[in-house]
Amino acid sequence: METGKVIVEKVRGKSTLTKCFSKYPLKFINPKNVAPSQTDVVWIYAITYGGGIVSVYKAVGTKISEQVLEARIGSNAFLAVIPDPVTCFSTAKYSQKQVFKVMSDSSLLLVDWITSGRHETGEKWNFDLYRSMNNIFHNDDEPLFLDTALLEQGTCSDIAERMQDYQVIAMVILLGPKLKHIQNQIQEDVKKIMSQSLHMPTIGSRQSTSRHNDHHLTKPSFLASCSIFGPKGIGVVTRIAAMTTESVYNFLQHQLSSMEPLLGVKPYSYAS
Repeated sequence: METGKVIVEKVRGKSTLTKCFSKYPLKFINPKNVAPSQTDVVWIYAITYGGGIVSVYKAVGTKISEQVLEARIGSNAFLAVIPDPVTCFSTAKYSQKQVFKVMSDSSLLLVDWITSGRHETGEKWNFDLYRSMNNIFHNDDEPLFLDTALLEQGTCSDIAERMQDYQVIAMVILLGPKLKHIQNQIQEDVKKIMSQSLHMPTIGSRQSTSRHNDHHLTKPSFLASCSIFGPKGIGVVTRIAAMTTESVYNFLQHQLSSMEPLLGVKPYSYAS
């Protein structure tokens, strides 16, 4: 089991990485050139030796290798964990656990997502197991958000059959006072996206009659939902299922672009 721990605290009015520990073959890096020096945020990336630079932990093979990150975010401090998606190879077994311990005025942006595999080789949900746990605790021990995503090949149906045409699943967590305006905006935008995507014509209309004659409704290529959590709704979680990786990149670019003043850069701008 590889482990890593980071502590982010407010030092002289700025979010600062005060502790960074990792155990081989895992290594954290805190790049200084991601954002302007005056930006009040800590970015964390990780290196898994033999697997290249990644922002979440990736493992391949037949043996489960659980990757564990524990992060403490101090009062009024801000941590960003904004990775590219995990891509599990055929027959892989992968597990990650991320634990965040926050204060009432801490802020956290977390993106956690996975694609179906290496499409160019025909792999689609061919791995054996994917498990991702994200737990957030308030004041060290009070559960604030406990979540596990589990995809496992079964005897009755495989992952590809259950996922149908969807090739990406994602989760975005926005927590804390610094992200309140982003929380409100993403909820409104998801509501608009889904009302358009899932709009059902009134019975008797020409469009309704046409769809009835087709004997089926078109499956939405992009699905998203939002829900709030925590006291006074201090956190918002957005869940996504999409048929293409590009559509998720586009969604993240658009929804997180207004965070540039907080992060110093527009997240995923390189994917344009």
